[in-house]
Amino acid sequence: MKLFTLGLTLIMLLTTACISEKKEQESDTATDTTAAFDYKVDQFADVKVLRYRIPGWDQLTLKEQKLVYYLTQAGLSGRDIMWDQNYRHNLSIRKALEQVYVNYDGDKTTDEWMAFETYLKRVWFSNGIHHHYSNDKIEPGFTADYLKILLEATGTVLEGEAFEVLFNDQDAKKVNQAKGIDNVALSAVNFYGVGVTNQDVIDFYAAKQSPDPERPLSFGLNSQLIKENGQLKERVYKSGGLYGAAIDEIVKWLELARGVAENQAQGDALGLLIDYYKTGDLQTWDDYNVAWTKATEGNVDYINSFIEVYNDPLGYRGSYETIVQINDFDMSQKMKVLSDNAQWFEDNSTLMEEHKKKNVVGVTYKVVNVAGEAGDASPSTPIGVNLPNANWIRKEVGSKSVSLGNIINASNQVGSVGKLEEFAHDAEEIENHKQYFELADKLETALHEVIGHASGQLNPGVAETKKTLKNYASTLEEGRADLVALYYIYHPKLEELGLVDNWQGVGKASYDEYISNGLMKQLVRLQLGDDVEESHMRNRQWISAWAFDKGQADNVIEKVTRDGKTYYNINDYDKLRELFGELLRETQRIKSEGDYAAAEALVEGYGVKVDQALHAEVLERNKQFKTAPYTGYVNPVLVPETDESGEITAIEVTHPESFVSQMLDYSRDYSFLPTVN
Repeated sequence: MKLFTLGLTLIMLLTTACISEKKEQESDTATDTTAAFDYKVDQFADVKVLRYRIPGWDQLTLKEQKLVYYLTQAGLSGRDIMWDQNYRHNLSIRKALEQVYVNYDGDKTTDEWMAFETYLKRVWFSNGIHHHYSNDKIEPGFTADYLKILLEATGTVLEGEAFEVLFNDQDAKKVNQAKGIDNVALSAVNFYGVGVTNQDVIDFYAAKQSPDPERPLSFGLNSQLIKENGQLKERVYKSGGLYGAAIDEIVKWLELARGVAENQAQGDALGLLIDYYKTGDLQTWDDYNVAWTKATEGNVDYINSFIEVYNDPLGYRGSYETIVQINDFDMSQKMKVLSDNAQWFEDNSTLMEEHKKKNVVGVTYKVVNVAGEAGDASPSTPIGVNLPNANWIRKEVGSKSVSLGNIINASNQVGSVGKLEEFAHDAEEIENHKQYFELADKLETALHEVIGHASGQLNPGVAETKKTLKNYASTLEEGRADLVALYYIYHPKLEELGLVDNWQGVGKASYDEYISNGLMKQLVRLQLGDDVEESHMRNRQWISAWAFDKGQADNVIEKVTRDGKTYYNINDYDKLRELFGELLRETQRIKSEGDYAAAEALVEGYGVKVDQALHAEVLERNKQFKTAPYTGYVNPVLVPETDESGEITAIEVTHPESFVSQMLDYSRDYSFLPTVN
């Protein structure tokens, strides 16, 4: 499970591309965080692209650095999988657009060429032709006739449906979560074959039974479901199966990583991951997740495989992603206190007693620094992750929660001046935000991941939420974790534990930002007239809108209009916390009981529709700010130095000169799949 703030392959003619890397002038050490570093890389459309550093790199041994290098290579080797999962024509389209970009020698000063460049960058950023966040198909900004000219001039072939879809209304949504439609049939994501419907998926998996009902297997996680001669059939992601060529490359690098594992537990987990990739066996996947969750020692960790199910409208299939991370040696020790007190938070929550876990086990929380990402985690990345996702593993074994410290730090270096002042209600809110929000944001992320996702339990006999809550499962879970964080971010326990000096100041800063963002500021990510589709945006809106609605009688949150502008002012923070606790209790009940009707009423009633007049106002007020609403990152480049025998003797951290250079590098070096799979 991810918390947001916020890859390329196929052999091509890239002989004219000169790839230049920018080396750091200072060492990437844990203490060297203030030295000059150029975080900004690019900005286009609604996106800015940044670099990030790897604090702590020099504190790793050479063996640990090799482990990081092998794991990052494994991750990049599978990044084309994500492209193909996102849409069936993505690889063909990307290959053609890149070949045009590299080989076109015509006029590159025209508006249409500029639009072509921007479109290609947007496609790169989204791992396909659909927007990474809104799921809408990206509009090219140039004509079909112009693209034909470019294709002809560069000897590039892109024809048929793969060409036409760029300019027509077909496959308009990657993931369509709208109510009252066939979500599977009307989603362009490539998890399902042509002709597969919602009911097909539900019936297919209803017929499957886990050997141990108390430990249900994640059916559908690593496969594509298609119809063949009228019969439903799974194409499993594995060596020798779907995406086998890329998976074999992943396995090659994971084998090398296993050879330099820091300890036996880490090595055993890697061995099980390798077996899973080779066989596609879901029991092996669960065995791996148990072993990985228990492997808590060492300075290096990773996320790798088909994991998050946000891109499946019914929540079965996992998107390919990898994150390789090293410990933030200072912050992890400071934040360990939350993990150590997880049971206290569970015992003192507003959940019904039957929904509380009696023994919260194995919750490990670390602040980490990312060393490389791929697939669904790149270029757009989460800021926090809590895994594994299986409820039974979380209950019996525990989970790992991480906050991506250097990603958050990079984002904080490139803020938008003046936006706080534009949307805050008064000077007191502004001052409180400046004084406390940086800490509040870190703590809220930690509480969401460590306490939120680890809390609560299903009623006996209730199926997994992807079956009971269906298309609302993801937003309900993210909202539930947010509510845990909101309930405790304004609580004296944080001061008692030594995490804050002023719990009220921190809590107020958190509440002010959450309500303002949930009701107004996040609307800058939508086109006027759009509904809210993305799970995290939905949960922020339904929480904020529900609290506003239920608190109206007591004027808990006041809607203020001043000089033609709208503001939301919190009049009673204590009462707002009570409302968050009330909604947390209800959200957990919905999850624990599998109450689909209540989930639908909550999300559709508060989280989907947008006040169009307010939306138009927010967009107009936001025009003055030039910072793009979405942030992504290029990865550092790890360059091994070898001796005469080929043995790695050192690994240097460098940085790509540009977003374009990294994307073309990845296309050249990590292309292992055909255009059609």
